[in-house]
Order: sequence, then C-alpha cells, then structure tokens
Amino acid sequence: MRSRPAGLIAALLAALLTACTLEPHYQRPPPPVPALVGTAPTGTAASDIGWHEFFPDPQLQQLIALALDNNRDLRVAALNVATAQARYRIQRADLFPTIQASGAEQAERFPAGVFGISTGGPGGTGSGTTVPQGGTGGSELRYFTVGVGFTSYELDFFGRVRSLSHAALQQYFSSSETQRSAQLTLVAEVASAYLTVLADQTLLDITQETLKNQSDSYALTQKLFSGGTTTELALRQAETTVDTARAALAQYKRQVAQDRDALQLLLGAPIPDSIDFSHGLNRGNLVAELQEGIPSDVLVRRPDVLAAEHQLQSANAQIGAARAAFFPSISLTGTLGTASPELSGLFQTGTKAWTFSPQITLPLFTGGANLANLKASNLTRDTAVAQYEKAIQSAFRDVADALAARSTLDEQLAAQQSLVRASAAAYRLADMRFRGGVDSYLASLEAQQALFSAQQQLQQVRLLRLQNLVTLYKALGGGLRAHTSSAQAAVRPAALDGLSEH
Repeated sequence: MRSRPAGLIAALLAALLTACTLEPHYQRPPPPVPALVGTAPTGTAASDIGWHEFFPDPQLQQLIALALDNNRDLRVAALNVATAQARYRIQRADLFPTIQASGAEQAERFPAGVFGISTGGPGGTGSGTTVPQGGTGGSELRYFTVGVGFTSYELDFFGRVRSLSHAALQQYFSSSETQRSAQLTLVAEVASAYLTVLADQTLLDITQETLKNQSDSYALTQKLFSGGTTTELALRQAETTVDTARAALAQYKRQVAQDRDALQLLLGAPIPDSIDFSHGLNRGNLVAELQEGIPSDVLVRRPDVLAAEHQLQSANAQIGAARAAFFPSISLTGTLGTASPELSGLFQTGTKAWTFSPQITLPLFTGGANLANLKASNLTRDTAVAQYEKAIQSAFRDVADALAARSTLDEQLAAQQSLVRASAAAYRLADMRFRGGVDSYLASLEAQQALFSAQQQLQQVRLLRLQNLVTLYKALGGGLRAHTSSAQAAVRPAALDGLSEH
C-alpha cells in the first residue's frame, strides 16, 4: 500500500512528459506539379551521388573542398544553424523545471499597532508585544534561509510549451536545410566558375593560335606584295585580321583574369598554385551524366523545399500553442531548505523549512486576443502552405528548364562540331589556293574568319552544356555527403546531441 502514492506520482510525471498537444495533424501537401518532370540521358541519379563523384576532375574537387572550408556565406549559414539550435534548446528547456539553490537574509520591521502590537503608556502595559527600538515601539523580524526549489513551473497539460518546442525544433531543421541549400549552391557556383575559367582559357589558346596563323599569312602577303605578285588591298586585309586577333587576345586575357577573381571570391582563399588552367576544357571527363527518368517526388527532397516544409510544420505547431491558450494554465512553485533567526543556526536540528504554492489561471476575458492569435496562427500556416507549394513549383521549373536545354544543347553541340570541321577544311583549301596563286587572299581571309568564329561558338556551346549539367545536378538537390566544412563540423556534434521531435 505504501508504494501506491509513489506509483501515482511516477505515472503523473510520465503523463506530463508525454502530454499530447493540440496541434493539427500534419499531412504533407501533394506536389502541385506533374508526376514526371522529364527525361535525361541515362546515368546516375543526382540525389544518389555526392559532389566528389559528380565532379571527377581532381582540380575541381580540390577547389570545391577549399570553398566549403573558407567561403564566408557558407560560414554565415552554419552560424545561423547554430543560432537556431540554441534557440530551440532555450525553448525546450521550458519543458522542465528550473531548479535553483538560493540563500537569503530577510529583515522586516513593523510599526506599533500592526498585527495588534501596542507599546502601552508610561509605566503601563499594552495588549500586544512590546519591542522597544530606539525609544519607539514596533516589531522587527530578521531570519536567514537556504534552500533548493523551482519557481512558476508550468504543468504542460494542454501542450502549449510542447507545441512551442516543436515549432522551435522545426525552425532549427529549416535553418539546417537552408545551410545545405547554400552548400549545394556554393558547389554549383564553384564548378560553374571553374568551367568558365577553362572555357575562356580555351578561347585564349585558340585566339593565340589564330593570331600566329594570321601573322604568318600577313608576313607571306608582305613578301608577295614586295615582289609585286599581290595587291595592297590583300596586304591591308591581312593586316586587319592580325589586328582583330590581337584585340580578341586582349579581351580573352582580361576575361580569364576576371574569371579567376570571381572563382577566388567563391573560394574565400587564394587559388592554389597547383591548379593548372592551361589545358582549358580539354581535360577529359569533367562532370557525370544523370539518370533518364526524373519523378516529381525527387523535388520534395531538395534542401530549399525541405526548408519550406519545416517552416510549414513550425507554423502548424504554433496553432497548437494558440489553441492551448484557451485552457487553464497550472504552475507550481516550491522550495525545500532550512530557516533560522541566526546565520550560524541554519543547519542545526529543527530548522527544516519548505514552501509549496500551486497556481491555476483560467482565461475568462482577454478582449479577443486569444481568438485573434489563433486566427493569425492559422493564416500563418496557410501562408506557409502556399510558400511550400511555390518552392516545389520553382524546383519543377528549374529541372524542366535544365532538361529542355539539355536536349537542345546536345543537338547544338553536334552541329557546331560539324561546322568547325567543315570550316577548318574550307580554310585549309582556301589557304592552299591562295598560296598557289589560284585565288585572291579574300577567299582565304573569309574562310579564316569563319573558322575562328565557329571555334569560338563551339567553346561557348561546350561551356553551356557543362554548366547545364551542373545546373541540373543542383536543381535535383544533388548529394553533398563527400565533405563537411569546418564551420559545419563546429556545429554538427552539438546539433545532433539530444534533439528530438517528441
């Protein structure tokens, strides 16, 4: 029989710790997009591979790892996650009583007449206690206390505190997904910037080769003009091709320098000396291919979509807290310790003291504040639903645009490669006829300019196709498991310690 009270207390505590909430049952809204986004060439699913596998080029892997460790925007995102985690822990602490140890000295004085105290007349007696102090009547009380206790601990019968804790937890999860989205964006930006440097370096190499060929043609034309076998018009035409190539060379030198600066900004550190851009895009396999079918449910795994969904779940939890405000609030205050009129007697026998003060508060009239707060919470949830659906639609468009560009870019690349081969053959024949004295220099000049233009366009199409693969990888929420930045590592252990959705 003696164990029954203890069992009841334990059951009550268990019920409090597992108290249900008044939150609406959460159901993920259906994706407002078609079931299938589109098709792409057969390969590996973006969500199943990390960036280290998607970008096999060792130099690009080195640059991405450097950016993940040093990029300032990513560092800010990691610190935002740590801040959200701390806020969740602050809110979650309200589920438990705050126990404090305290010591105090209490001194009070009451004038004569309070509590029936009387000093009486001269030589007479009063009806109460007489405590003379400085020639005047009154009562003075002084004592010391030491104890351990808690103040205004709310018993969460209706889940108000638990709902607020759920909301803060979902905010933390949302910030974590936002950080992952920032990391994925950074990986894609570094890859795109690296490819841009390589493409402009390739154009620079082509321009240098073109300038060399045109300079040789100009030198030959000068000899023919000096020998009287060609006209000054042909000489000036050859000179214009040299000047055009020189201007293009200066332009591509500037572009390469600016591309390197943009890449270095993303890295957050100087570009390592070991990085070699000299081979341009002719470095073999730079990115991986992706799978053929893209189901729409892939989109809900994108970090930005997940972040929007956690915001929706947080708004859903806030409704539970707003509903709980209509019900009574029960709080407890209690202490256990010792009390003594003398400081030296605090821990002597017979000085035990305790207080226990339960309080219940029932809202009777709030001027409509609780109703307005509940309505605002419902509207916030509806807004979060719309934002979540918009995030999915934006993701759908990103993937659909990337897939649409992918098929046309393949066709354009094949056509451009054929054009370069034809232009090279035409220039070779025109140059042979010019050198053999069959045709004028104009035919050779036109063929040379057509070849140079075709080569430039080919490199631009190659860059667009590679960047399209990077864009598609990002749009599909590509994997990020290959690397953890130093900023993440500082946050991650604490973030995974003791977090729970229940």
